[in-house]
This record gives sequence, structure tokens and C-alpha cells, in this order.
Amino acid sequence: MSAVMPAVMTRRQRLIGFVLCIATVLLAVLDTNIVSAATVPIVSDLDPAHGVDKIPWLIAAYQLAATAALPLYGKLCDVIGAKKVFIGAVATFLAGSALCGMAGSMGWLIAARALQGIGGGGLMSVTMVVLRELKGPEEKDGGKGGSVGGIIAGAGMALGPWLGGVLADHADWRWIFYVNLPIGLAVLAAAVRVLRLPAHSTRRTIDFLGAGLAAAFSTMLLLVTQWGGKDHAWSSPLIIGLSTATVAAFALFVRCQATAAEPVLPLGLFRIREIRYGFAIQGLVGAAMMGSMVYVMIYLQVVRGIAASSAGLYLIPMAIGMTAVGLLSDRLATAGWSQKTFVVSGTVCASAALALLATLSTDTSLWTVRAALLLMGVGFGQLIGQLIQLVQDTAPAEQLGVATTGVRFFQTLGGALGAALFGTVLSRVYAARGPGGTTSTIGGLTGHARRQALDAFVSSTSVVFWSATAVMVLAAVLATRLPAGIRRKPEAETAEAAEVNATAFTTAPPLPR
Repeated sequence: MSAVMPAVMTRRQRLIGFVLCIATVLLAVLDTNIVSAATVPIVSDLDPAHGVDKIPWLIAAYQLAATAALPLYGKLCDVIGAKKVFIGAVATFLAGSALCGMAGSMGWLIAARALQGIGGGGLMSVTMVVLRELKGPEEKDGGKGGSVGGIIAGAGMALGPWLGGVLADHADWRWIFYVNLPIGLAVLAAAVRVLRLPAHSTRRTIDFLGAGLAAAFSTMLLLVTQWGGKDHAWSSPLIIGLSTATVAAFALFVRCQATAAEPVLPLGLFRIREIRYGFAIQGLVGAAMMGSMVYVMIYLQVVRGIAASSAGLYLIPMAIGMTAVGLLSDRLATAGWSQKTFVVSGTVCASAALALLATLSTDTSLWTVRAALLLMGVGFGQLIGQLIQLVQDTAPAEQLGVATTGVRFFQTLGGALGAALFGTVLSRVYAARGPGGTTSTIGGLTGHARRQALDAFVSSTSVVFWSATAVMVLAAVLATRLPAGIRRKPEAETAEAAEVNATAFTTAPPLPR
């Protein structure tokens, strides 16, 4: 049995609640972008000898933790209510932020980022639930949500790296994490006083076993991709053992989802063609975006010698492209663009942008970088909202939440794997082509050795960008397999999905901390 105790909120309280959600969304977007321009200062302070090689873990720790937590958040909202889960997620995120700011080593920072990621996963998924429950009975149209999401995504993409660079250059990189505290505490205080959401009571079980198995196989898969062929040979007992354990954990997860009363990822969703391809495309997009954003920033700072604050400004063209698409998407849809058209066009534009980045050299015009990032913004801007909406429009009404969570699960898992795989590619190619040592030693080289190292580093980043291009081309091929006319549920069934889509931009690949 289950019961829902209705909550009454005035229009003013709902408006304040909506502002809180937007603030939380902006906090999450800024958090995933703000440190992209400050990885070099962080590494120089905490571990100048080997820190660059640990950047993939700095990125992956947040994403992996967020991925592991995602399947639970929707169920917890049903059991104890969205308000309590929302407050808990924000509080966890703030605790992680404080610990990141106090980090004395890369290991400490990576562990704190994992804690922050647990809360960060809830910032977006639970905020979607809060937005839905804040919606008044007279408010039926959520059509403008995609535009709002695009604008906020663009603002976060532009402001995040710039703010991170400014703090790193003129204050201290620790303020990149401390800046979350005043905003988050204000959101917490207002949420406690203002939010009056329905109180849920249910006896339905939560699939903790499934969530644990998902976290286990995701973690081990990441370890295999991070260590394999780099720290340990692919034929080493450790890698073989981890690979075997990964396959076993995945098999157990699938079996658990097939037998659980309340699975965190119902296998029946994969029988729906649009959802199956939507999950796959989202995972590939997450991997390609992560591989591109991180190494564009590193290229600008390591190869071109651009300060962290200035490097962050190079993402403004990408933000402009995403914002423009967000503003035009409703008009294009009215003009006859289908979801398939958006997804195909977006993956093709992103593939072209990544291929352009793969041509960078030590003296390429920086306007080429700006042009590539503008084109990338146009491409990713078409994908962000459409992939979530595609899944929501075709999912059974009673599985809307798990379907939406599934999209984010594959996106964050793809991003984490992309960070690990591309980091491994960069390190191995540089080791083969460089003057000796690791990428972390480039800053201390001079003369001919430095020139040779920079040429090898650029060559290595080119391999990373070509790899990301291949991933995005595969996504484009899958996009062509989508049905020409996406099946849509009646408007009454998709009203809530439209509201969720207001924060669809959160599928944008998070930039590393």
C-alpha cells in the first residue's frame, strides 16, 4: 500500500521553489565546468611530479560516484519524499565541496570529489522531481523548458571555466570548491522554509542490491580501462582478474534487474527501439564530450601557454552555440524538425568539430579552436534536450522516472569511461613519441627537449580527438537507425515529461574538477 499526503503551496512559494531549483541547476552546471580551466594549477600545487596523469581520476571520481547514486534517487523520493532527498543531496554535495577545498593531496581531492559526486548526482535528478511536484494544477505547458535549459547550460559553460580560471590565477584554486558553500547553504535554508512537497509513504522495496552491483561493475570497468596497458599489462593477473570480476558483476546485475520487484533499470525498457538507441547514443555522446572538453583546456594551457582564466574564455563560443540552439529548438520543431533530425544533425556537427580539433598543432590559429568549439556547441546543443525527450516520449508512463534516470546513468558512465580511456591514450602515445618521462614533466623542460615534448603532446592530443571523433561518428550512425517518426504519448501523459525536460541540459558532459 502507498499513500501520498498532498501539500499546499501558494503561487509565491512555488515561484520561490522554482528559483531554488534553477539555482541548484546552475550550481551543478557551474560545478561540472568551473574547474576545467584550473586543472593545471591544482596539479602544480598538489602533485607537480605525477599530477597530470591523475587528472582522469579527478574527473572520473565525481562522475562514477554520481553514476552509482543515480539509480537510487528516484526510489528514495517515492519512499521518503522529494524534499528530504533534495536537502540530503545538497548537504552531501556541500560536505564534499568543503573537503575538496581542504585537500592536501591528489588522493584526498579525488576521494572528496567522489563524495561531492554522490551529492551532485542528486542535484540534477532530484531537482527534476521537485520541479514536477512544484507544478501547479493549472500549469500544463512545459514547452519553454528546453529554452530555459539551453540558456542556463550556455551560461554555466561560459561562466564556469572563466570563474575557475580567475580564482586559480588571482585567488587560490581552493575557492573553486569553497564558492559552492554560500550558494548551497542559501538553497538549503530556503528549501527548509519554503518547500511544501507531497509526503510519500510506500511499502515498495528499493533495489539496493541492483544499485550496488551497478556501482561495482562500473567501478571495476573504469579500473580496467584506467590501468590496462598503462600501469599493468593487459595480460597481467590483476587486469585479467578485474575484467573477469567486471563481467561477473554485470551478469549478476542483469539477473538482478530481471528478477527484482522494483529494478533500478528495468530490462523491459531495452525492448523499446527509441529508448535502446537513446541510451546508447547518450553514452557515446558523454564519452566524446568528456574527451574533448578536458583536453582542449589542457592543450591551451600546456601547449599554448595561456593562463587558466584566459583558457576558460575559449569555451564562450561553445556556450553561444548551445544557447542559440536552445533558443531556436522550439521554432525548429514547429517548422517540422523531428527528434531524429535533431539527433542526426547534432551528432554530425559534433563529429565535424572534433575532427577539426584533431588537426591542431603547436602554432594553429586560435580562431580555429574557437570555430571548432562554436560548431561543437551547435552540435551538442541539438543533442542535449532531444535525447532525454526522445526517451521520455516513448517510455511507459509508469516508468518515466527510471527511464530518465537511465539516460543520465549512461551519460555519466560514458563520461567516466571516456575520461579514463582518453587519459590512457594520451599517456601511452606521449610515452611512445615524447623525449622521455611523463606529461607531468613538460613544464620543467627547456630548449629542444621542450619543443620535442610539446610536439609529442600535440600529436597525442590529436589521437585523443580522432578517437573522440570516431566515437561520435558511431553515435551518428546509430542516430540514423532511429524511426523517422518518433512515437509520442498523448499530451496528458507527457505533461510531466515536459517539465522534466526543463533541466535536460544536465546531460551535458561535465567538465573535470
